[in-house]
Amino acid sequence: MEKFEIFLAAPPGLEPVLRSEAQEQGFAKPTCVPGGVTIRGTWREVWRANLVLRGAGRVLARIGSFRAMHMSQLDKRARQFDWAALLRPDVPVRVEVSCKGSKIYHDRAARQRIETAISDTLGAPIAEDAPVRVMVRIENNVVTLSLDTSGELLHKRGTKAAVGKAPMRETLAALFLRSCGYNGREPVVDPMCGSGTFLLEAAGIAAGLQPGAHRSFAFEHLANFDPEAVADLRRTTPIRDIAEPRFFGSDRNDGAIRNATENAARAGLDAACQFTRLAVSDLQRPEGAPGLVIVNPPYGARIGDRKLLFSLYGSLGEVLRSRFAGWRVGIVTSDGGLAKSTGLDFGDISPPIPHGGLQVKLYQAGPL
Repeated sequence: MEKFEIFLAAPPGLEPVLRSEAQEQGFAKPTCVPGGVTIRGTWREVWRANLVLRGAGRVLARIGSFRAMHMSQLDKRARQFDWAALLRPDVPVRVEVSCKGSKIYHDRAARQRIETAISDTLGAPIAEDAPVRVMVRIENNVVTLSLDTSGELLHKRGTKAAVGKAPMRETLAALFLRSCGYNGREPVVDPMCGSGTFLLEAAGIAAGLQPGAHRSFAFEHLANFDPEAVADLRRTTPIRDIAEPRFFGSDRNDGAIRNATENAARAGLDAACQFTRLAVSDLQRPEGAPGLVIVNPPYGARIGDRKLLFSLYGSLGEVLRSRFAGWRVGIVTSDGGLAKSTGLDFGDISPPIPHGGLQVKLYQAGPL
């Protein structure tokens, strides 16, 4: 099987963290590029990346490239491309085009040419809600063709139904956990757990669960999909059983605790997780060895009044300093002033990371 470039999408600023995960999962020579990581491999690596990578937002297969200086050249070469090797005539397709620094600058006209080439040569219908997406980048007069092999973004694990306000994507939570040095062997506490995203990702890592095991992918609609090969790669059971709670979440909101508990049960991680309705001031350190406290508190930008949040952050910092000796801390916030009000000594602050229309940073402190 011939190898090609595979692009793993990551939030800008977290590309090195995704590269580390790809290396750990055995993908050859992952390389950071703006907005993600590239690897080389066959379709087996495409399928495996979708199934096993916790930090990737989507997986794109680079299926071809050619030069085109004008529309007639684009039309001719799009018609010469072997679409039948990858696309099925009975599955609708949608095409997205971006143009930059090229003589072909009209993305809508370019999209129409490629759509017509696909429908004329293959017979596949074109539809806005199609399950298969062809992504075309025209840059410096080079046309790069990619297939979105994921479909729905990969943070949708297929097990989490209940979410609260301002949820964090599972992929971002996984990258923040890795940034904090979490390795699956230590306890994790989230004192503002919401729907439990941090703890469910941490418990999934500890149990060795495949993040994509319980969902479907766009690659299942491609002509080269091999159900038996993918079934061999897919593992729906944990590698390690966690018989007692090691992942502790609390929140002041009854609905959040209910959601988190339901999500843990749906993911098969209820034995590993414990969720309790608590104010931050009542938080207690779990018995046993120290671990990681990671929290995504309100920022004041969308939820809560910023002035009132200073006391919340101050209380959080006081509780952690007085009760969590030896623990490491990671706090995600868009507000450096609020982070500073914890009184914690942050030895590591990440670059700005896009999250829900805001720019957040991961502030790390400890061991306390």
